[in-house]
Amino acid sequence: MADLTAEEVATRLGVAAITVRKWLAAGRFPGARKAHPRLWLIPESDLEGFQRPRMGKPKRRGTEVS
Repeated sequence: MADLTAEEVATRLGVAAITVRKWLAAGRFPGARKAHPRLWLIPESDLEGFQRPRMGKPKRRGTEVS
């Protein structure tokens, strides 16, 4: 399998490249490596079964029941 750049991963997952870079910094792609100070390479195998983090609905203020 091939290695992908952050931009290529972003396109495949339908997110912005900066989001992929944040996931890289958080260690979400265990096989990723830096090929250059500004270039990450992510193994295509790291995308198999990848689950995007989901944002929960924000809690509304003043709706708590006592």
